[in-house]
Amino acid sequence: MSGATQNSEASVGNLARIESYQHLYVVIEHEEGVPVPVSLEMLGEARRLMDNFNVRYSSNEKVVAVVLGDNVRHLCQELIRFGADVVVYADNHSLKHYTNLLYTKIICQIAEDKNVARSISPNRSENYKKPRYMFFSADNTGRHLSSTVLAQLESGLASDINKLVISDLEIRHEHKTKGQPVKFEKTLEMYRPDFSGFLWTTILCLDNRNPAIAREYHPQSCSIIPGVFEPITKEDQRTGTIIDFEPQISGEDLRIKVLSRNIIKSTIDFESCKIIVSYGRGIRDSPEDNFKLIEQFAKALNAEIGISLPISKRPYQTKDQHLLSYMIPERVIGTSGRKVSPVVYIAIGISGAVQHLAGMKESGFVVVINPDSDAAFRDECDIFIKGRLEEVLPILTEQIKKHMLMIEKRA
Repeated sequence: MSGATQNSEASVGNLARIESYQHLYVVIEHEEGVPVPVSLEMLGEARRLMDNFNVRYSSNEKVVAVVLGDNVRHLCQELIRFGADVVVYADNHSLKHYTNLLYTKIICQIAEDKNVARSISPNRSENYKKPRYMFFSADNTGRHLSSTVLAQLESGLASDINKLVISDLEIRHEHKTKGQPVKFEKTLEMYRPDFSGFLWTTILCLDNRNPAIAREYHPQSCSIIPGVFEPITKEDQRTGTIIDFEPQISGEDLRIKVLSRNIIKSTIDFESCKIIVSYGRGIRDSPEDNFKLIEQFAKALNAEIGISLPISKRPYQTKDQHLLSYMIPERVIGTSGRKVSPVVYIAIGISGAVQHLAGMKESGFVVVINPDSDAAFRDECDIFIKGRLEEVLPILTEQIKKHMLMIEKRA
């Protein structure tokens, strides 16, 4: 076979593969008919990515919002104003409350439906199989839903992502490419922080191009950490396509029902407190004793306690249930947790990874306690106290108590 013929066949194969997978689908979450913030954040990032995608590849692929629920038609135009080209909605009383089994089934129905694809792009739907990309939120619902949807769609999933890039990559892999360099076009590079917080892990969802194990993996999908991306500015004049999808629901799908539902908000009030004291792996030499020092210090300041991401993984052996109650994801500050903006932020035994800094950069005044004078946090704070927390905190706590007592006497 001549080289020209091989190249021609390869081009046809690439074209067929590209046309089979189209658009970026964003799965929307809402509470009582109001989109949760991360859904609008995902739409904003999807809009930015696909605008660049269409210019770069001379294409016209769409941002498709998918929303399920009961009486959700009113959401559609709002989602278009925040960046969607198309909104596919399934409105059914059985969808009033989220259940994973039913939501997974219907989202997969939408993702694989050729009629939906035809309504989105009438001229490009003939070979449609699945979305090119899919976004979910990295919250309790989205993490669960994304895993079951992608298992059903038989593709890969990257979780807790906070950076996204679409690019063409030349990959050489022992199994996927049989050791040969192969160009993977329009690849979604999905980034997340590793356990240290200082390094990025890049996750790719690649087809197997090795003929012996050839297989395509689409959509390329991820769950996105809330608070990482900015929504686009709302455009009231923006127009788009709205598709009313009729889901196929069987009696078997309704064997799990939500009889009542109460929303429990976080009991950790980072929003209203003026002072936050956060700690990280600097407690490792004596976790239980060091936490007691931190708790006493925070109590003296009437401060709330936060943690860095590694602490939420409970890296230290302890039977202290009180300490364990503070080593929870709800207290994480950073791109994998909460964003805070207190008047005073005090970081104890935290090195200052960029992911943590992103969560507290809007704090008014920042104090860092760390024995490492080269810690990254040093360049990001107003006061840097070089020292071990075991030595520094007892002194600070004693002085704060004295000053508070003097203030009370004067009052």
